[in-house]
Amino acid sequence: MKKILFITLMTFLHFISAGAEIFGEVKNKNKGIEFAKIVLKKNNKIITGAWSNINGKYFLTKVEPGKYQVFVTAENYFPDSIQINILSDEKKEINFSLIEKSQNLDEVVVSGTLKETFISESTVTIDVITPKLFQKNPTSNIFDALSMVNGVRPQMQCNVCSTGDIHINGMEGPYTMVMIDGMPIVSALGSVYGLMGIPNSIIQRVEIQKGPASTLYGSEAVGGLINVITKSPINAPIFSIDFFGTAYQEYNTDVSVKYKISKKLSGLFSSNVYWFDKKWDTNNDNFTDITIQKRVAGFNKFTFTHNNGKSSHLALRYYYEDRWGGEMNWTEKFRGSDSIYGESIYTNRLEVIGKSPFKILKSPFEFQYSYNHHKQNSAYGTTPFHADQKIAFGQIIKNITLNRHDILFGIANRYVYYDDNTVITAVSIDSVFHNKPTITVLPGIFIQDEWNFSERQTLLVGIRCDEHKNHGCILSPRLNYKFKINEKHTIRLGVGNGYRVVNLFSEDHAAFNGAREVVITEELKPEQSWNVNLNYSLFGTHKKGFFSLESNIFYTYFSNKIVADYFTDHNKVIFSNLNGYGINRGFGVQSHFSFDFPLKIAVGFTYVDLFIKDEDTLGNLYLRRQVQTPPFSGNFVFSYKINKWQLSFDLSGNVYSPMLLPVLPNDYRPDHSPWFSLINLQINKEWKDHYQCFIGIKNILNFIPKNPIMRPFDPFDKNVNDPVSNPYNYTFDPGYNYAPIQGIRFFAGFRIKF
Repeated sequence: MKKILFITLMTFLHFISAGAEIFGEVKNKNKGIEFAKIVLKKNNKIITGAWSNINGKYFLTKVEPGKYQVFVTAENYFPDSIQINILSDEKKEINFSLIEKSQNLDEVVVSGTLKETFISESTVTIDVITPKLFQKNPTSNIFDALSMVNGVRPQMQCNVCSTGDIHINGMEGPYTMVMIDGMPIVSALGSVYGLMGIPNSIIQRVEIQKGPASTLYGSEAVGGLINVITKSPINAPIFSIDFFGTAYQEYNTDVSVKYKISKKLSGLFSSNVYWFDKKWDTNNDNFTDITIQKRVAGFNKFTFTHNNGKSSHLALRYYYEDRWGGEMNWTEKFRGSDSIYGESIYTNRLEVIGKSPFKILKSPFEFQYSYNHHKQNSAYGTTPFHADQKIAFGQIIKNITLNRHDILFGIANRYVYYDDNTVITAVSIDSVFHNKPTITVLPGIFIQDEWNFSERQTLLVGIRCDEHKNHGCILSPRLNYKFKINEKHTIRLGVGNGYRVVNLFSEDHAAFNGAREVVITEELKPEQSWNVNLNYSLFGTHKKGFFSLESNIFYTYFSNKIVADYFTDHNKVIFSNLNGYGINRGFGVQSHFSFDFPLKIAVGFTYVDLFIKDEDTLGNLYLRRQVQTPPFSGNFVFSYKINKWQLSFDLSGNVYSPMLLPVLPNDYRPDHSPWFSLINLQINKEWKDHYQCFIGIKNILNFIPKNPIMRPFDPFDKNVNDPVSNPYNYTFDPGYNYAPIQGIRFFAGFRIKF
């Protein structure tokens, strides 16, 4: 009301005053901004001010001649300013076009501190990705979609069964913790196949922390974490469907429905079906280029709103997949035989995720819990692999605010049951191996204090202790410092310790594809790492719009690093703790540009230097690089929209530098991949915010890696000892992988949302 009276008074003064006048319009694109504040300053002192009206119009009267600065601010918009020179009795028009702040600045995140906070206020550096980015290059699951994020690289580990993991800043998959709604659901065995079963339809946003997070999340969160936040039944669409298909005859369908059970209880059901049953062999090696995959997933989330406004959540997800890859004439009757080579995997997975507030002596707490059961029945050639894993997790957290201190503490416990038919769960008794499932109980306690000791500076310190039956108390401290220079510039520094307890299946799936024997030389100890991470972020405006820049420098030192040796014996994968040390260092830059005209650009790159120094037989340290990790990787997205027709164009892609590859002795294939790029184009048409249809092309440059499989014509190594046809004793090996074996292909689809 006061603002309206002020605008009315300024209007009246405009007609009765004399002297110089300044007037104009404050707008965003072609729409006026109401209640924008315009201030006239001289020598850093406020001379006068005004508010814009409902149409974005403003005016200042009785302005004396002189040099001034005009500042304009508005809620949810970046400010702007201009210097002017006013003459006596001059009437000067000055118009402003403000840029709307990026939505990501006001996103609420929880991964960094286990408490809800805005990105701009978070002490820990968090990247937030929304499904809008993933829709610029449609994929069937979160595993493939994350290739659009700078510093994050989905890595395929096997050319036959298409297993993979996610690398953050070059660090391999076992160092990345993948969570759903803050719970460690996807880990160990599930990290290999479970990642591809998370459909994009259930995702509200994805939070990515690059750097150790063991203080809050325990083992595995060494290189970073990916937290998939699912949609809430309260704010999800009533109904949505997302379908697309490709020229390779891949088909993906996501459907979700929101429903209300009572006034306080709501539900959201979502299902995903991915169907790919077409054999392709474009490189003529008689092996499938792409693994045949049939996936079905169902997800249901309940939300109950309590009288105090807080909510309880319970989510259930079931996932089934049947996949196989191998020789083109393979059928299920050859499963496990040595007649025709194939790798076949059946996966059944059940997940339960929940959280609920409760009180003890009128003091509020929160209980968070999860459970998953992963069963896998696989055959890699003649090598069977049957695994059963159960993980139960629960933690109680409590938040206390004292003056400028925000204290969080909690107790947690993780139960892991793991059984398979390999040497991993076998014990030797009188030289006879007997099966013995591994059971790990890992209780922990943690505390952190976030101290806002000034308006611009925040310090966070925390420590965690996890009690391991074989290794005792494993401590994980961390320190994070944020200095907000002003509204545009922020510096964040993080120092932390990470650890992880090994699970060999997730270490490197190439060890279990039937081509190599697994050898464990010692009892593997938990890894330890120390990480330093320095982040600088800038948000600002330019003459034509808005821009943001974020740079990150990281350094990690490893002790007891668990390494897989592929080179000592090409028929074996030898696992052991490193006698030396490992280093992961590098830097990354990500920039965004948004213009007054409908163009948006996002460009980023990451450079990593990863190596280990191990002892040789003489005790001397020698350097070894990490395989299948490009030192340089870049990503880009160019988006242009014709508003009149609601038509948008998206060009996205990745660029990778040469990476070291696991080759055999005297291998004729290069030990490094070439520079290559995967580029995609999409055209999207919208109607009334409810309907979309899109078409596009993937892999425009038609890049396909050469010779991905060694000796595909002899997958069972029946003729490797022939000195005439095989003088170098090459063996079958499908691990020479650095890019998908999918050429250029068209795709099309539609989305409906109410």
